[in-house]
Amino acid sequence: MVEVRAQRASTPSVTVRAPAKINAYLGVGRVRDDGFHPLETVYQAVSLYDDVTVTSAEEWSVSTMVEGPHVDLSSVPDDDTNIAIRAGRALVEHHGIERAAAIEISKSIPVAGGMAGGSADAAATLVALDRLWSLGTSDDDLLAIGAELGSDVPFALVGGTATGTGRGEVVTPVEDNGSWWWVVIFNDEGLSTPSVYGAYDLLEEGDHDYRIRPAMLDALRSPGSEGLEVFLYNDLESAAFYLRPDLERAAEAALECGAIMALLSGSGPTMLAHASDADDARLIAGRLAGRGYEQTAVVHGPVAGAHVVAYS
Repeated sequence: MVEVRAQRASTPSVTVRAPAKINAYLGVGRVRDDGFHPLETVYQAVSLYDDVTVTSAEEWSVSTMVEGPHVDLSSVPDDDTNIAIRAGRALVEHHGIERAAAIEISKSIPVAGGMAGGSADAAATLVALDRLWSLGTSDDDLLAIGAELGSDVPFALVGGTATGTGRGEVVTPVEDNGSWWWVVIFNDEGLSTPSVYGAYDLLEEGDHDYRIRPAMLDALRSPGSEGLEVFLYNDLESAAFYLRPDLERAAEAALECGAIMALLSGSGPTMLAHASDADDARLIAGRLAGRGYEQTAVVHGPVAGAHVVAYS
């Protein structure tokens, strides 16, 4: 037993941390012939993270543990369909090698919450395995592999603040000189992204401009020149509220508790309360708790994308 423990302890591993994302702006165009909607979005990486640890193994495996009461793993697969294993397989296929790994995920980002937790896990797995096996994958190749796995994976690699176009996978970093504070309002019940887009298609009438306003990027570059709240917007919000009226009530509660602006995160159901600073965010979170919204987190952005936090 002692020898086995010693062997395990000496097995090299790499841990990579990847952030949750929010969409400070999300404009959605008409569904394309391929079934995807064209998007223009302003992503921001915020200080809520998943940690992924990888170790070489004879075969692929994944295990996930919870780091918060707001994380429900009931819909997270533990087989080859898990996006982390798919990321690992895509990486070795790209390099034409035969390797496998044990993947351990420590989750703080909600599942099916509109904060790209699965995409964060995929991005972290790509970076971790690349470092573990010294593959030297170029940034462009990592982004290309990530884009095949999911629309939000490239941004989880890049982090910071960035625009996303196409279906969100074409990521361009933008200058952001602010420190933005948010209260994340978690929800016990997940919300299917396809169902939200389906409701959006039913509810949306006529053409509309889903493009990012250049003035929003100016507000990010020069905080204080014009309030960011003027530009916070999510085209999917009405659809999510239609499917889940409780989310609209959460938005109303956030505003009543002092939020500058309330915003749906991605396709939901997580809601965001925009605060003026850290103290204001904590005050809003406390007031929300008094109204029964106890599962919240105070976060800030922008933060770094997927990055190594431990070698062993």
